[in-house]
Amino acid sequence: MAVAAARGGLFRRLFSVSGFNPPPAAAAARPQADPSTNLFVSGLNKSTTSDKLREAFCKFGEVVDARVVTDRVTGYSRGFGFVKYADLEGAANGIKGMDGKFLDGWVIFAEYARPRAPPQQFQASQPRQPFEASEPGSGYH
Repeated sequence: MAVAAARGGLFRRLFSVSGFNPPPAAAAARPQADPSTNLFVSGLNKSTTSDKLREAFCKFGEVVDARVVTDRVTGYSRGFGFVKYADLEGAANGIKGMDGKFLDGWVIFAEYARPRAPPQQFQASQPRQPFEASEPGSGYH
């Protein structure tokens, strides 16, 4: 009985026509950023400091700046950071040397940083009218 139920479950999973189709691996991959001296590092342990990040990456080239991004309110690490190298060769060596490696007990990922998108400007189509409490149907009199 249990074997028949297991087979039935397997049959259902193999031949189901559910609406879920995972995307192909190629489509799920994000496009690579252009090579630059600035690296994006993700997967950082919450206890990793900017000094530890600099120390880990300085083995591969001259690090100009290294910083762990922190929450504005709590001051805790958000789990990612940036490392800036003096030259492209150092940045490439930093990616090769640290991508997929352990730092403070966690596997980290290093890649070229993408440029930040420009902030969107608010465009008001018409100037707003001040609220008047005596408008009909407003409920305020």
